[in-house]
Amino acid sequence: MEVARYKLGVALATLSFLVLTLFAPCVIAAQADRYEILAEATRLANEGDFAGALELFHQVPAPGENEDGGVFVRSRMEAAKIYFSMDRYPESARMCGEILAIYPDNLEAQNLLRQVKAAQTPRWVRFLKDLKTYLPTLLKASGMTLVLVVITMIVSPVMGLFIALGRISRIRSLSSLFWCYIWIFRGTPLLLQLFFIYYGLPPMGLTLEPFTAAVLGLGLNYSAYLAEIIRGAIESIDPGQMEAAKSIGMTYWQAMRKIIVPQTYKRLVPPVGNEFIALIKDTALVSTIAMVELMRAADQIFNATFNIFILVQAAIIYLVFTSIFTVSFKKLEDRLGVYENR
Repeated sequence: MEVARYKLGVALATLSFLVLTLFAPCVIAAQADRYEILAEATRLANEGDFAGALELFHQVPAPGENEDGGVFVRSRMEAAKIYFSMDRYPESARMCGEILAIYPDNLEAQNLLRQVKAAQTPRWVRFLKDLKTYLPTLLKASGMTLVLVVITMIVSPVMGLFIALGRISRIRSLSSLFWCYIWIFRGTPLLLQLFFIYYGLPPMGLTLEPFTAAVLGLGLNYSAYLAEIIRGAIESIDPGQMEAAKSIGMTYWQAMRKIIVPQTYKRLVPPVGNEFIALIKDTALVSTIAMVELMRAADQIFNATFNIFILVQAAIIYLVFTSIFTVSFKKLEDRLGVYENR
């Protein structure tokens, strides 16, 4: 009995060895064929023959039980990416579905499938979703933009008037000093001035916070431009009015404050309005000195998502701001000129 069992065991072992000997080369060859097909398809894709590459990618069979599915997954993912780049979204989704049917936890296929679904969503729907998601952040950052604009609008006209009066002063040294100020701040870029204030002053022993540096840079720059606008408006008034004011006993500064400067208001509104509208856009430059305002917030979101609609939303907010300022200055100009228009 034991001899019979021994002979049966030997026979089964011999039969198993024969089966492995006969079929193992076929299995190895089949696996090798998969790698060869994947390599050839990848080569065709790199050469731009996408049709030929897709045909070969489809020839890679699904893995059997206990077989390595790496070649299959790679072939389907490459095919899905090619279909996605060709805007053939249903085929791309089908390739991802074939992978997830076998490997439901494959993150690469899940991410690409989400991108396919997002690409098939109408643009206006995506824009509304992005608006709901990112608009609160952009509006919060735009508050800082408005703060910078308002502070600069308060500081720069006052400084501009002071500089303009010094510029037209008969004291040569004072006039030359303010001429140099205007020459420097109008002759160099605002971005360079912000860089110097924020990055250049610390080595000299003066370190400023980003907000302080932004207000200082914008205020100094726009004061120079407004000084020239105000000087031109003052000099456009008939010199005879100054002589008439002095003839009734007014001093130079009394005549300026009560007679000359009030007549310049209507002439100042259009160019000053243009400067302040430009100021709204120039506040974007303070993002380079670590100020989180509208442009920096939009840029941060865009760099994280590569979503062009974020920049569109930022542009719309800037347009709203400039439109409000444009209408406001137009109404102010009409009101100041009501008596002259009669």
